[in-house]
Amino acid sequence: MTEADGLRQRRPLRPQVVTDDNRTPEAKGGSSFSGRVFRATFLMLAAFLTIPLLGALVLLDSPIDPEPLSFKEPPLFLGVLQPNTKLQQAEKLFENQLVGPESIANIGDVMFTGTADGRVVKLENGEVETVARFGSGLCSEVKLLLSSETPIEGRKMSFLNDLTVTRDGRKVYFTDSSSKWQRRDYLFLLMEGTDDGRLLEYDTQTKEVKVLLDHLRFPNGVQLSPAEDFVLVAESAMVRIRRFYVSGLMKGGADVFVENLPGFPDNIRASSSGGYWVSMAAIRANPGFSMLDFLSERPFLKKVIFKLFSQETVMKFVPRYSLVLELSDSGAFQRSLHDPEGQVVTYVSEAHEHNGHLYLGSFRAPYLCRLRL
Repeated sequence: MTEADGLRQRRPLRPQVVTDDNRTPEAKGGSSFSGRVFRATFLMLAAFLTIPLLGALVLLDSPIDPEPLSFKEPPLFLGVLQPNTKLQQAEKLFENQLVGPESIANIGDVMFTGTADGRVVKLENGEVETVARFGSGLCSEVKLLLSSETPIEGRKMSFLNDLTVTRDGRKVYFTDSSSKWQRRDYLFLLMEGTDDGRLLEYDTQTKEVKVLLDHLRFPNGVQLSPAEDFVLVAESAMVRIRRFYVSGLMKGGADVFVENLPGFPDNIRASSSGGYWVSMAAIRANPGFSMLDFLSERPFLKKVIFKLFSQETVMKFVPRYSLVLELSDSGAFQRSLHDPEGQVVTYVSEAHEHNGHLYLGSFRAPYLCRLRL
């Protein structure tokens, strides 16, 4: 053996690179078969999931029939609207003793609220006392002023919402949010934007009921002005507050008090500065993304969403951002109070000022909140 032959024998073997070209026919055939099985399985699963979904979209009826609505770009959250955490400084009252205490009123220092389970309760000395219960009889001497079964100008009242009373007790101004939807369907009403809401007047002496404003889209909170010359009504689905004049030279006239609000307004209440507190449980973030603004011009998407999901499920996608805005007597933004995560004040429905405190109602929370001003 020569030296060259010995070197050739000792040369290490190079690793063999296996490619599709040098695989055995059996291996290539097995890989191709496995790929076909995988693709077939994937397509079957996709069809299994897609066909029922398409069937649901075609066959299921949507509970709402929305129209496209157009909003201006929301106001920037700067200056007066600069986000803060002031509402998180509020304390919780009567926790787990109330269910959705949405609105608040005082007679002297005694406080009353209405709750989502159909009760009117008195809050005094740390105790909760049921005064009346709707839907199952009355718990004390309560006088029926007007039945919701009574048609007003040919239309029933399905969603009686808020009211405000003149100081002499003669006139009651109230909202009927819809003749189609009830309170439990408030999200359907908001998303559909039905224009069947009304502002009405009830005369406690003559027992007459008048329609003051019609074709409102989710009329909500109402509040008399300090001089009782006009009534404000929150038109939630249009993110604005309307004004109707009930006395003076402008009597019978109406205009927009403030438009393009930073959120969807609920109740309106007087502030000690001569202006008004407006509560909002859903905001129109700017900068940011507002789902309700996005959907407002896309009625088809609204229909699809409510074909597939319940109101409760959809609510889980709405950020828990509570905002209370103080307006001047002319509608200018004066200050804002925020709870960006809804940690303390959640689903805020009303801001009621009393003795240097702001009492905060909610249509879902199991408590009231109180914030020192």
